[in-house]
Amino acid sequence: MSVAKEFREFVLRGNVVDLAVGVVIGAAFATVVKAFTEDIITPIIGIAGKQAFSTYKIPLRGTNALLVGDLLNQIITFLITAFVIFFFVVKPVNWLMARRKTETPADATTRDCPYCLSSIPIAATRCAFCTSEVAKA
Repeated sequence: MSVAKEFREFVLRGNVVDLAVGVVIGAAFATVVKAFTEDIITPIIGIAGKQAFSTYKIPLRGTNALLVGDLLNQIITFLITAFVIFFFVVKPVNWLMARRKTETPADATTRDCPYCLSSIPIAATRCAFCTSEVAKA
């Protein structure tokens, strides 16, 4: 098989295309959340101060400064993005996967010894760890 044909098959696989679409949509969503944070959330927080919240900084020696406002903007952006992803993507997918789950739970093959609480086979009449006699299950 030629390299070009292998590459074409790789690119046209569904999961590669889905991943590419997800990355593009995720980047666009992150841009929207960042704009929302910088243009709406942090100006509201900055009302208490005399300067814009994103420009808060702690001056250091010379012209250096710790950009505290920018860091807080990024933290707020991350938290909003994580919240939206969790509640609008992860939770619904988990719910759908739980509904589609068709396998029955497997029967237990072990039980706890009533004396030492070690895990022993269900059919055991004596614990392998403490050698106590146990009733058959």
